[in-house]
Amino acid sequence: MYTERLSEQLAVVSTIDPDAYTAATYTSDSIDMKQWRRVLFIVEAGTLGTNATIDFDVKGDTASGGSYSTTITGKTITQLTQAGSDDSDKQVLVEVTAEEVAAQSLRYIRGSLVVGTATSDCGMIALASANRYEPASAYD
Repeated sequence: MYTERLSEQLAVVSTIDPDAYTAATYTSDSIDMKQWRRVLFIVEAGTLGTNATIDFDVKGDTASGGSYSTTITGKTITQLTQAGSDDSDKQVLVEVTAEEVAAQSLRYIRGSLVVGTATSDCGMIALASANRYEPASAYD
């Protein structure tokens, strides 16, 4: 029997709200990995514009207001393309652990979503679990 609700174990810690985004880079809120052991980024792509591309990676920094110029090793998706088989309705998962972030001497992370060439429907949500303080929902 489950004693803890899933909503108490997971917290929405960052988003790029779903929308029709023009070709540009969009970043999520920063996430303090001192509070979380794992974060799962869920990238959602709807209908992609003609010849559009979508890239996503997780960037890190030592300060919450930093430049986030460092990509967390191994946390980049394979590019989604309209010209390929990714022209609509795809999801991609990227999981990051606190140990992976600390191994690069970083503390904060955020998602970076790049829409290339044409306006496309997309978004991202980050869920954190294995929080250091409970319940997780208190840190949404």
